[in-house]
Amino acid sequence: MKNALYVDTMIGTVGDGQIEKSHGGGKTYPGACVPGGMVQLSPDTVSGGDNGSGYNYCHNTIEGFSFNHMSGIGWYGDLGNIQIMPVTEDTDLRSGSNSELPFTKGTVGWKSEFSHSNEKTRAGYYSVVLDRYSVLAECTVSEHTGILRFTYPQNADKKIIINFSRRIGGKTDFQEVEFISDRKIEGHIKCTPACGGFGHGHGGIFYDVYFVAEFSSPFVCKRFFENEEFTDASSGEDLGLLLDFANDIDEPIAVKCAISYVDIEGARKNFSAECENIDFDTMAENALAKWEEAFSCIKVSGTDEIDLKLFYTCLYHVLLDPRTMADTDGRYTINREIFKNSDYKQRTVFSGWDVYRSEFPLLSIIRPDMVRDEINSLLKIAELNNSSFPQWELMGINAGCMVGDPGLIVVADAVTKGIYPYDIEKAYNIAKASSVCAKELNGKEFKSVRPDCKEYIEDCYVPEKLSDTLEFLLADFTMARFAEKLSQTQDKEFFANRANRYRENYNQALQFMAPRKANGEFVFEQDRYDDDGTVESNIFQQSWFVPYDVKGLSRLFGEKRTIELLEEFFEKADLKSLWNDDYNHSNEPCHNITHYFSILGLHERTQYWTRRVQKEAYRTGAYGFCGNEDVGQLSAWYVLSALGFAQVCPADPKYYINTPLFKDIEIKLDKSFHSCKIADTLKIKCNKNPLDFPYIKAVKLNGTEVKNCYLTYEEITNGGEIIFELK
Repeated sequence: MKNALYVDTMIGTVGDGQIEKSHGGGKTYPGACVPGGMVQLSPDTVSGGDNGSGYNYCHNTIEGFSFNHMSGIGWYGDLGNIQIMPVTEDTDLRSGSNSELPFTKGTVGWKSEFSHSNEKTRAGYYSVVLDRYSVLAECTVSEHTGILRFTYPQNADKKIIINFSRRIGGKTDFQEVEFISDRKIEGHIKCTPACGGFGHGHGGIFYDVYFVAEFSSPFVCKRFFENEEFTDASSGEDLGLLLDFANDIDEPIAVKCAISYVDIEGARKNFSAECENIDFDTMAENALAKWEEAFSCIKVSGTDEIDLKLFYTCLYHVLLDPRTMADTDGRYTINREIFKNSDYKQRTVFSGWDVYRSEFPLLSIIRPDMVRDEINSLLKIAELNNSSFPQWELMGINAGCMVGDPGLIVVADAVTKGIYPYDIEKAYNIAKASSVCAKELNGKEFKSVRPDCKEYIEDCYVPEKLSDTLEFLLADFTMARFAEKLSQTQDKEFFANRANRYRENYNQALQFMAPRKANGEFVFEQDRYDDDGTVESNIFQQSWFVPYDVKGLSRLFGEKRTIELLEEFFEKADLKSLWNDDYNHSNEPCHNITHYFSILGLHERTQYWTRRVQKEAYRTGAYGFCGNEDVGQLSAWYVLSALGFAQVCPADPKYYINTPLFKDIEIKLDKSFHSCKIADTLKIKCNKNPLDFPYIKAVKLNGTEVKNCYLTYEEITNGGEIIFELK
């Protein structure tokens, strides 16, 4: 069986307002895509609410199929452009499920009921029967294009509605469409924060979408509509198009569409390169083949079909982003200025606060080229804006979502691992300017993501904000490692000293970390579960966040008390739950804490709790993810732990060991980035079935017993063989 056929794109597709309160909220989409592709052609059940993927398994209607989506995100989402819907009757000129553009005249809309039993998915393909119209709708894609295929009932009216104003999290600002022939249209859609988008506009995201769409049959009637009325205008602020086709067409109607974020010429080139001379079935087979090729980076063998389905579905989500934003000719835009690169691929969708924890540590091993691309992409954006690296990047823009300096963390981690090439001196200067809140860089005003206040600059804390404080201190630790790599001894000592001041945030009275006021006093906290000054966490969860000095944190808490608290932290948690006040796998601040036990000498407790999280926090089905998938991070934790590792702290080369999930694993290394001193593969073998024997007796690396509870990145990427002796 092909590994790509294990992928179940329905896993995690529950969005806002989930039925099962104890589980769900993955906010993934089930539609078609290829690894890192620009196009994600997926069904939309809703426009509105915190349903950032556009699809929510809990809904029973579909309003159309659009060409770009984000996976696993909150903050109301963005993209979802060029929404296409087949219909067989005259309908209201609204979808009927778009709360961003509610009815002014209609009552029902063009949306259609559907049944999950009539949905079929696989990697690169999606189909569903639209019950209202008895139409079979199918989707498949290439990197920059997609094809929709609609099979209508015999002798039914055959119509297609295209909604150009639709945008997840808002609407598009302006749309214009041109008829090229009776089979082909081209157009341009403009999106700005004024009409919503990410964070309902607070993310500041703007972009242009250019498209070329071609129909397999000629349309015999074409009518634009705007504000729920037909119009003669071919441009506007709420533009839609209704196309009628001949009733006697016996074949399905296919819609080929290419998009570009650069210009119409880019869309034309993408169309010509990828879908002009290809049919639906061939593109679908090609998409599946691309996933099979992508999965060749890891081969696992196991006896549990559910584990295999979860593993390859999680690997699928890891490889979706960061995606290409460049056309087939290499051109892309940042701030509406056009650039072109040939030595790397400009990528977008960087959920920094999430993905630095497991996704980039995993990609460093299985896809270092993606890491190289992303470092260059972040560097390009920071250079153009004379700013810090983006925290949460979309379309070349820092949305400013979440906290800390995660762009710097990812760059510093790549530098310490020797993943090149990029301008390392330029990256260092940007990272240092960000870390010290520099007013200028290169003779121009510099914009840092760090707080420009005395308390932070001099005393290493952000008033009233514990999460911000600890995230910035982690970034300072990685900055110290960055400086060490470049032999900047004075900078190394400066940033290492800053990072070690985390102890000053320990409230002796509360016996946990706590936020501090501007005068240095601690903010009053009722107990460990208060969430003052924390981001998507609480005092108890955030108090563990010193991944670069776990032993020092233990001494601060008291070594015996630390172990007792860790056990309580996990024992009290419902690991499958959407949210916990104790260990909360549904959100990132808790990720990798299972390995604290091992760092503190209790290796079997790491093995026990990691396995518990693997088996309870991940399930099959729409409710399969315990929280937002977060652009690959939730999945990456699973994949990396299934291989037997966790990188607890970025820019630290240690990958801490846990029991692998599979008996035999083979990782393909990349000689362009990895040393491969022993071999160009890393084989991981267990002497017994790890599902029956979850504890580690010994580990051998290339015949030598491993004395530490970790392997270094260099040891892993040297290749060879790791043997786990289990008990």
